[in-house]
Amino acid sequence: MNVLVVGSGGREHALCWKLAQSKKLQNLYCAPGNPGIGSLAKCVDIRIDNIPGLIDFALNNDIGLTVIGPEIPLSMGIVDEFEKAGLKVFGPSREAALLESSKAFAKEFMRRYGIPTAAYEIFYDKNEALSYLMDKKFPVVIKADGLAAGKGVIIPKNYDEAKACLEEIMVSKVFGNAGNKVVIEEFLEGEEASYLVFVDGANIIPMASAQDHKRVFDNDLGPNTGGMGAYSPAPVLNKALENDTINNIILPVVAGMAQLGKKFKGVLYAGLMISSDGPKVVEFNCRFGDPETQVILPRLKSDLLDILIACADGKVDTITAVWDARPAACVVMASGGYPGKYANGKEIKGLEEAVSQKETMVFHAGTAEKNGAVVTNGGRVLGVTALGDNMRSAVDNAYGAVSKISFDGAHYRKDIAKRAFNR
Repeated sequence: MNVLVVGSGGREHALCWKLAQSKKLQNLYCAPGNPGIGSLAKCVDIRIDNIPGLIDFALNNDIGLTVIGPEIPLSMGIVDEFEKAGLKVFGPSREAALLESSKAFAKEFMRRYGIPTAAYEIFYDKNEALSYLMDKKFPVVIKADGLAAGKGVIIPKNYDEAKACLEEIMVSKVFGNAGNKVVIEEFLEGEEASYLVFVDGANIIPMASAQDHKRVFDNDLGPNTGGMGAYSPAPVLNKALENDTINNIILPVVAGMAQLGKKFKGVLYAGLMISSDGPKVVEFNCRFGDPETQVILPRLKSDLLDILIACADGKVDTITAVWDARPAACVVMASGGYPGKYANGKEIKGLEEAVSQKETMVFHAGTAEKNGAVVTNGGRVLGVTALGDNMRSAVDNAYGAVSKISFDGAHYRKDIAKRAFNR
């Protein structure tokens, strides 16, 4: 089978890396891809939002399955358009992807179906939001309603910070139209975990649990990023809490979306807060997480292509996924200044030495080729992932590989999986 992966980041590199291992694979393409992906797949210069161009490519190259990586094309309805063209595609429809593309939709959906989440209100007007906050306990969580590349969630510690935050989101439009309305939530205490499942519209296959590190600096300091690293499994999500998550969150979401006529197919990602009352949903994503994918897929022993086809065909109940018991850890190497301003074009050295290390993968997230060299081309540059016999050895292996890679201004957290060790 010929397969097309849409996207250009670390998540898509991990997807291509795993798909390339399938015995059913004939040709693998990625649009637009990156230099790391180029060693596994033929990169095609088509933007992720050029849906007609992607459809033409799939039709002209006998693509048997297209796998959508990022959230933007999903929110644009790429799955609907591919299906109209008679093409098999992995991912949710535009209506199903509202669980991620609209925080307000997700919160109202959870209220309707009794899915545990933080108390909230939705606001279209800055002054109404400020009035609401006058007598609220801080910190609170303020979320831009729409997609904001993982950066649209701010946690003000007092009223003045909240006022400045609302000004930025709703007036200055730092996140564009994503800030036309905001969700204000109570601040949940606890530890976060990421729980992803494959869904075929009715049935699920759970993936290995994971936890990512959103803050840019050690000890969870600094602004939120798209993710500075991850590890799998997440010890905070024990078997009892995992069952709680499946029965009280995942299955009700799948059933509720079907009841609303928005049948969900693809990856459902529940970002959880493990509170004293049990798991509560912080957010939903409608695709593989990044960087969680970089620690989950290396632990998958089964053929990923088989699972993705079963999801698209509504036959997940015929498939069983087998997972490696060994943990995995991923350290994100970022450009200096990220998530603020940063420079591109810095030459990356030591990649071959790093990947020569046993049980180690270096997934390219923001790279480009220039004069025969691999250079930085984004905020998050590389996801350095390693397996180990236990979490300590997985983390040590990942940092061992990181030590072999260098580029000007490289920044990474030194405390990946700290919470796992604390347990």
